[in-house]
Amino acid sequence: MRPENFPKTSEIPAVPGVYRWRDSSGRVIYVGKAKNLRNRLTSYFVSPERLHPRTAKMVATAESVSWVVVGSEVEALTLEYTWIKEYDPKFNVMFKDDKSYPYFAVTMNQQYPRMGVLRTAHQRGVRYFGPYTAVWAIRQTLDLLETVFPVRTCTDGVFSRARSAGRACLKGYIGRCSAPCIGRISESEHRALAQQVCDFMSGHEAGFLKDLESEMWADSQAFRFEQAAKKRDQLEALRKVLEKNAVVLNDDTDADLFALAADELQVSVQVFYVRAGRIRGQRGWISTIEEDMDERALMSRALEQIYGEVASRLKENGGAKRIEPSSANDVAHFDQVFIPTEILVSVLPQGRESLEQWLSTVRGAKVTIRRPERGLKREAMERVAMNAAEALKLYKTRRASDLTQRNLALNELGRLLGFDPPLRIECYDISHTQGTYQVGSMVVFEDGAPRKNAYRKFTVRGPEGKGAPDDTAAMNEVLRRRFERLIAEEAEPCAIDESEPKEPRRFSYRPDLVVVDGALPQVHAARAAMDEVRVWDIPVIGLAKRLEEVWTVDSEYPVIFPRTSDALYLLQYLRDESHRFAITAHRQKRARAMTRSVLDDIPGLGPAKQKALLKHFGSVKKLREASAAEIEQVPGFGAKSATHLFKYLRSKDNSGKN
Repeated sequence: MRPENFPKTSEIPAVPGVYRWRDSSGRVIYVGKAKNLRNRLTSYFVSPERLHPRTAKMVATAESVSWVVVGSEVEALTLEYTWIKEYDPKFNVMFKDDKSYPYFAVTMNQQYPRMGVLRTAHQRGVRYFGPYTAVWAIRQTLDLLETVFPVRTCTDGVFSRARSAGRACLKGYIGRCSAPCIGRISESEHRALAQQVCDFMSGHEAGFLKDLESEMWADSQAFRFEQAAKKRDQLEALRKVLEKNAVVLNDDTDADLFALAADELQVSVQVFYVRAGRIRGQRGWISTIEEDMDERALMSRALEQIYGEVASRLKENGGAKRIEPSSANDVAHFDQVFIPTEILVSVLPQGRESLEQWLSTVRGAKVTIRRPERGLKREAMERVAMNAAEALKLYKTRRASDLTQRNLALNELGRLLGFDPPLRIECYDISHTQGTYQVGSMVVFEDGAPRKNAYRKFTVRGPEGKGAPDDTAAMNEVLRRRFERLIAEEAEPCAIDESEPKEPRRFSYRPDLVVVDGALPQVHAARAAMDEVRVWDIPVIGLAKRLEEVWTVDSEYPVIFPRTSDALYLLQYLRDESHRFAITAHRQKRARAMTRSVLDDIPGLGPAKQKALLKHFGSVKKLREASAAEIEQVPGFGAKSATHLFKYLRSKDNSGKN
């Protein structure tokens, strides 16, 4: 937005409100709310260098800004959600519902309800339970419920054909369906049976189980053993279904648990719906971060959007404050159209008081938002946070592993950086603990996918064998050693002997691109190390983590990739993989050093003989007390080696005493 188009400060009211930024075509590109419109909007009217890059890009795209004054922060929150939903602004964070998970559903909107598997949660009048992580989990639940609640599971086409033919399907004959298609059960009785399924899955199982158990004992005492055995099997099946719903909190607890995991580009939000202490459902959202927002602001935006949808559905249901689980005309899954009294979050949202006031108004009773610090709720929140992190990791991995996406990423990478698409990319990272146990990693991607058998790790020795003085020197050593090996192996003559095929040499493959973690200083250091060993033809780039900028050797300014760029996803995946591999190698080295034994210093005593000695004597202390003859009894030791070890241990003991 040009400075001449900025409104005057005196024209902007210092009251709560909602504002809209528009581009040159009049399209809304950003919607925001503010406690004080004047303070918020004037914060945009500064030099672009003082703004966050994302905010600067939004302001540069905009041509005008307008606002609406409201009476309170709660009204601003409601209007902001309405406008974001209406305009779908490109610079607002929009959480995309994950529709990949299947649901257990009961179609209460049909004349003869059926239960089965559905992957959409937006059909009016259908009761949804889940989502589940796999279809087979719903199939197991369905098979168990059929033995107790014989609601139809067939498709509408099969149902119509059976009704026309006057003959039930196989499930009708074996007792797994009540066969409403041939009138074995009336429409009202079948609907009541379907409602029992909904009640049971909604958490109203205690009374049903108690009644069924009472009927079982009554049948047993009346010598109706077949009926009693049938009810016993039904009880067992229902208890197995309940076991699938993990107990995480106390029996009287209803709560929604929200956790968030974010990196520089994406944010993942997961929610667990806990009803009567059990996890009754789970949902996930993934969004690209287009705004300058921290985790508190992202959590606030997530709660606004998710509960804004709940408020809309409650309004569609005639303005009800809640939809009871026993309602036959439920517009969606009960867990997802109900606001509990307690909302637990992994990070407290921005503007918590306003959110609590808004949610309390929608629910018709007080709602609290808090971050659990201890006990069962803290443990449950850690589980939700783990799911959010795994969902983000899975999203990035799937995107990077798709063949089409990989080809697009490689072509885009070459186009943006001005060279041919790199078929083999190597990424390097350094890991250490305050300068100790330094390890370098080399991660290899071929055709945009990891080639893990080509990964290599380097022990950083430094000029005196005690490690490098800093990360730049460590990276210099790793790159120099790697490319010295490349030059040496390329110079070796290749014997042509097809009768004896040999394994490829470890470092003989030349990369098309080298990536380091860092900005211009790290790129220049890597380039200097490669030039030192006369490898001039391989390009080097750096990926700076703070703003995900790509740095090249020949430019003082970074290359800014689009936020949704496939090439940027690939570079991120490459960088994260090299970091993971370096940390793993570092931890292994540190663990070995911490478990180092006195036996490691004895010349000629390898791991196999050390293991045999410890197995025979049980400890180093008992080995020190043993005689040469006793050591000779250990497998792998003769008189000479036993005497040598005995004398070595005695000399160490004597030197320790002196």
